[in-house]
Amino acid sequence: MVALSDKLVHVLGAKTAKKLDEHFGMVTVDDLLRHYPRKYSDGMAVREEGAELDMEEGQHVTFVDTITDVDVRQMRPQPGKRPRKYLVVTLGRHNPKVTATFFNADWMIRELEEGTRVMLSGEVSFFRRTMQLTHPAFLVLESASGRNIGTKAMKAIAGDAVDPAEMLSLFQRDFFPIYPANAKVQSWDLYACIRQALDVLDPIDDPLPESIRRQWDLCSEDEALRGIHLAERVEDRERATARLTVDEAVGLQWALVARRYGAQSETGPPAPQRADGLRAALETRLPFALTAGQVAVLDTISGELAEKRPMHRMLQGEVGSGKTIVSVLAMTQLVDAGYQCALLAPTEVLATQHARSIRDVLGPLGQAGELGGVEGATRVALLTGSMTAPQKREVRDEIASGAAGIVVGTHALIQDTVDFHNLGLVVVDEQHRFGVEQRDRLRAKASDGVTPHLLVMTATPIPRTVALTVYGDLETSVLRELPRGRQPITSNVIFLREDRNRTKPWIDRAWQRIREEVEAGRQAYVVASRIDESDKESGEQAGPPAKTVIEMLEYLRSGPLTGLRIGLMHGRLSGDEKDAVMTSFRGGEIDVLVCTTVIEVGVDVPNATVMFVMDADRFGISQLHQLRGRIGRGQHPSLCLLATNMSEDSRAGERLKAVAGTLDGFELADLDLQERREGDVLGLSQSGRPITLRLLSLAEHREIIEAAREFADALYAEDPTLVRNPGIATLAAPFSDTDRVEYLDKA
Repeated sequence: MVALSDKLVHVLGAKTAKKLDEHFGMVTVDDLLRHYPRKYSDGMAVREEGAELDMEEGQHVTFVDTITDVDVRQMRPQPGKRPRKYLVVTLGRHNPKVTATFFNADWMIRELEEGTRVMLSGEVSFFRRTMQLTHPAFLVLESASGRNIGTKAMKAIAGDAVDPAEMLSLFQRDFFPIYPANAKVQSWDLYACIRQALDVLDPIDDPLPESIRRQWDLCSEDEALRGIHLAERVEDRERATARLTVDEAVGLQWALVARRYGAQSETGPPAPQRADGLRAALETRLPFALTAGQVAVLDTISGELAEKRPMHRMLQGEVGSGKTIVSVLAMTQLVDAGYQCALLAPTEVLATQHARSIRDVLGPLGQAGELGGVEGATRVALLTGSMTAPQKREVRDEIASGAAGIVVGTHALIQDTVDFHNLGLVVVDEQHRFGVEQRDRLRAKASDGVTPHLLVMTATPIPRTVALTVYGDLETSVLRELPRGRQPITSNVIFLREDRNRTKPWIDRAWQRIREEVEAGRQAYVVASRIDESDKESGEQAGPPAKTVIEMLEYLRSGPLTGLRIGLMHGRLSGDEKDAVMTSFRGGEIDVLVCTTVIEVGVDVPNATVMFVMDADRFGISQLHQLRGRIGRGQHPSLCLLATNMSEDSRAGERLKAVAGTLDGFELADLDLQERREGDVLGLSQSGRPITLRLLSLAEHREIIEAAREFADALYAEDPTLVRNPGIATLAAPFSDTDRVEYLDKA
């Protein structure tokens, strides 16, 4: 008998175990049994001769029929190798025609002859009204040779049966589980392996306390792991799925809770707030009053910065809610205590914007060693990858000496050549653009024995379930209130397909509105989804190809915006070129900036009042909300126009109307989660493998996630090393490996 922790090599043999490890990363029995079915074939699992064929592409089906035609074909020869053959067999006389194709089929040619009665199982595809199975699992039921021929998994299920009726009866059941599989390890192979493991598995000790199982009305772990694979009744499979969904939530929350509390045991740099330092001086010279939300968040952050354990906090809020000034005030509190601060930004445009705005708000408080600088002032340094070697050396010297109290930069800050004098706080802007390993490399530049405080910021509001999972090791603060004076933004969708039939198309009016705003002394953005024809579109897109920024620039210059000063901005420009364009736009020397999403975050030009997004269906909900946040930042009402070639009643059209219908980023964040796949939210590991939640849904299981969080918190207080609850470690294992948790943070 075996346990969940046993290696598959001892249960299934070396050859099978190697394939499962290579293709699915399965090493233990637990790994195998938690490879759950993606669906079940209901009703009549086996289609016998004469059965009506009403199936969809991708549907898994099992046929029992007689081969009526055999066609042996030559594969394309490989240099230096003898030519191989593939086999196409036709089943019965169905309408539509049913064929099965087998590659590298030399040995099958002798066995799958015309007149052989077979069982074939696989996923259906269609080509020219022919229903196709490609390299399906198969079992010969009756043949001229009388030999027991078939794929290993189906032969294993048939066992010692030799009578065709007896063999067929073993497959005649109300359902079969269909597993995520590939060409090398098919669903039937996985089913056979799982059955083999379950046959020898010892009764499973339940990782969850009995009190919790009663409270949540859950079946046992043993019943769930067997039932999800083998239970005949739908009700039993649903009960098993419910239990295993809770397992997944508990495992994830334990991994995150353990990391959160583990971090709190480290030594942080205490920085009590001073009444006579830079922060106090900055507060007195702010040209605006902080909102109630900013004051409340600052009180929380200030208290944590004064502690001897490192702060781990995420600050999320609406676009323009004032997160940056909160971070600057937090940084000056650390500078007052003799520490340095690093602000990590994902792009040079954003890093440059941050450095400029921090210098502006500090004024003489940020001009140490300069004419006009006050006593006790600090310096603000900027380090980016596009700087020249002498420029980088000069900035690195300022950082190493401690002359720069606040250091702003891109990934260049993480390089080994950058040494801090006394790093005490790391601020990460747009956290979703970085992985935890990157921020930890920056934090590791602190003095030995000290773990810097961490403040991560995101301008993309996050649904609570995502905050509890993807960012579950961070405490969360939220800014919902916008600063006084923010101007209203009107949003409209232009459906170009319908618009072409109008006497006065809305698109013409859009260009006219931009002209009117420019004539009134204001500016506009025109955003496209790609740079030029060499910039491939991601995924499968409906409708005509998206316009490029190059096409838009040429069209607007020679067409509807002739005579206006039009600039170009995209990701392939050098750092100096980007900075020059943004300086010109900010200074009013450019009327209309044609750009990609390089201006999505951080760009602050109060005079810009129009945001026109071409092919808006190519952008995500949160991305559109971010782009819209670039306007409405000055004294004038603003306009956001979303143009699309999709129809108004399409899914994309409905999504764009939803974005136009609300300015509430938190409402849009929930809609974004409903729209996107879980894997898009959770991200990928370095190896390219998705960090997937097999059963738990961030969109549908909020109550389960919250309950699991409470349970994990309480359990950590009682049993932090799991001495009394060792099974929890098994549930947390998929999320406790370093790279897996890292990429939860990167999502």
